[in-house]
Amino acid sequence: MPDHNLRYLANCSMLFTEQPLLARPHAAKLAGFDAIEFWWPWPDTPVPADAEVSSFVSAVRDAGVQLVGLNFFAGDLAGPDCGVLSIPDRAGQFRDNLDVAVGIGQQLGVSAFNALFGNRVDGVAAQAQDELGREQLGRAAEAAEQIGATVLVESVSGPKPYPLRTAADSVAVVEAVRRDGHTNVGFLCDLFHLANNGVDVTAAIATYADQTAHVQIADCPGRGEPGTGELDFDVLLGDLAARGYDGWVGLEYKPTTTSEASLAWLPQSRRGAN
Repeated sequence: MPDHNLRYLANCSMLFTEQPLLARPHAAKLAGFDAIEFWWPWPDTPVPADAEVSSFVSAVRDAGVQLVGLNFFAGDLAGPDCGVLSIPDRAGQFRDNLDVAVGIGQQLGVSAFNALFGNRVDGVAAQAQDELGREQLGRAAEAAEQIGATVLVESVSGPKPYPLRTAADSVAVVEAVRRDGHTNVGFLCDLFHLANNGVDVTAAIATYADQTAHVQIADCPGRGEPGTGELDFDVLLGDLAARGYDGWVGLEYKPTTTSEASLAWLPQSRRGAN
């Protein structure tokens, strides 16, 4: 049982996928969670129909859970994409999405928006993509600031040509955007992605705990639930808490069996917000 006081939430884009998307907030509530997060629910469009947005908002409200985190539009994360904001040909999609995402956030009290940077693309200099990415993050921060929310920058692992791989990579972007006057930008410390990239997770926590605005976990290797890999979450999360992190821990893993069975490591008493 975790021996710290951090709060856990369910990522309903990876947990409770046995259910249709709009049924997952209720499934999370039945499993004992008071808070959830989602990737952008419409991977094929940055601007879904008003009726689809209303149905999503109603599903969260009716379930009685808090939507803490929401991704901005990032393309097909389960396919070839890994964000769009730094890709010139797709930057307009990100801008078009800002009002929609923040509008959902305003209705549901979202406090953090994950802004995935985007893969490297042929024919565009890396420096140009990075400059565009920082500019777009500034726009996102301005939009999120309207509802008192934070924009998150995440390091990602895997074969896609995503440029932010280490904690240092993402924090450098965060610091650059902050220097431009946007203080509501922070590091999303995903322990799985860091470990999967070969980063010393303990050292990353020691160095960047004070810049960490959100945490996500999955075990490594495999991206399954805690206990299926080699990461010691009691130690790692305890270290984050000891260094002052008091935010949420998102369960963003692939259950090795059913979603409910994969939660056996986390007592029911630790799944609520308090």
